[in-house]
Amino acid sequence: MAKRLFVASLCVAVALAVAHVQAGGRGEPVKSGPQVGQDVPGPFHPLNVTGAKAGEKACLYCANGAHPVAVVFAREATPEVATLLKKLDECTAKNTSASMGSYAVFCSDKEGLADALKSVAQKQGLKKLVLSIDNPQGPEKYKISKDADVTVLLYNEFTVRANHVFRKGELNEKTISNVVADVAKIVK
Repeated sequence: MAKRLFVASLCVAVALAVAHVQAGGRGEPVKSGPQVGQDVPGPFHPLNVTGAKAGEKACLYCANGAHPVAVVFAREATPEVATLLKKLDECTAKNTSASMGSYAVFCSDKEGLADALKSVAQKQGLKKLVLSIDNPQGPEKYKISKDADVTVLLYNEFTVRANHVFRKGELNEKTISNVVADVAKIVK
């Protein structure tokens, strides 16, 4: 009897563990970056791959000041991320009268990433959005979650107006449209 009870308990424990692993913690949303209503943490200096300071470590937060800004923190330059960047670049160009800025920070130490990002910029025809690289954890004060594949912050006057977080595989046409729609929260 004790042996059966032990085996049954073991089976239940294994089943729960497998279910948790398969869910990947997806039951709860990932919290990444400063939240809506919070101030953007401030300056950091990623390696700019494109833009006026290409090849230099320069502060994109500083360059944009209190203007409306869309910033993407991404782990990889996937086709979905490239589409998001293209859409945000178009929003930035459309809102030049509001002095909107945009940039993407790739949180990775992958070899050859700079060349890959230059290729993305060229293929997508990015004109305004600056691509940059930071360490795999991202800027410390920004608290980019290791579980977030993509974090998008939309802010104005240094205050976050929208925060979108996507796990691996969650960024798609619909979620990109939701991000783009929220640009209205930062431009007047």
